[in-house]
Amino acid sequence: MARQLDEQIASRFPVGQRLKVLDVGMGQGTQALRLARAGHEVTGLESDPGMLATARSALEAEPEGIRRRVRLVEGDGRDTGVHFLPGAFDVVLCHGVLMYVAEPDGLLAGLARVLAPGGLLSLLVRNGDALAMRPGLAGDWPAALAAFGTDTYTNRLGLRVRADRLDALTATLAGIGAPLTAWYGVRVFTDLAPDDAVLPAEPEALLAAEERAGRTDPYRSVAALLHLCGVRG
Repeated sequence: MARQLDEQIASRFPVGQRLKVLDVGMGQGTQALRLARAGHEVTGLESDPGMLATARSALEAEPEGIRRRVRLVEGDGRDTGVHFLPGAFDVVLCHGVLMYVAEPDGLLAGLARVLAPGGLLSLLVRNGDALAMRPGLAGDWPAALAAFGTDTYTNRLGLRVRADRLDALTATLAGIGAPLTAWYGVRVFTDLAPDDAVLPAEPEALLAAEERAGRTDPYRSVAALLHLCGVRG
């Protein structure tokens, strides 16, 4: 996903431009810190105190130059209008958040509002068109059958959450003035790998296969996650 994001940034902005980035629901700050190391000014928005503490700890371990480029804010992604001015950011990330939001249209409209013209909106969502894949590949046939025709699923934390369908999100992005320009699949071949799985001897081969599948039909359509990129008009 990081490679996909870098590809979209490189296609939209001049090389070397320092961008203003908002990471909504930044979690432990993986993408925020990665982009700060690349020279960008990053604001991380996170509502979970534990995640925010982890991100702060990781930031404290970075050199001073990187720490100066990162601002951490405790808050909900639905409150972007409270924290930020319209058009304040060149890039807005919202990765792994929409599945926890029952009605995401308002949140998405708020994200588009804080994007500058020509700005990039990057979403990572659970693929609602392929919810039967995980239980089916695991041999859980009752769960696979139950997944057809639904937009909800139980995640690895045991929470009942929501998935998004490509067609519906495409229409939503067009409606908020940040139409879809590119989309990828994420975790096509590796969705069943446990969180503590040992990396293979040649991880680059795994990444290359996932990256190729993530941009190739029909493989990307059955990925566990979808990475959608829209551009503010």
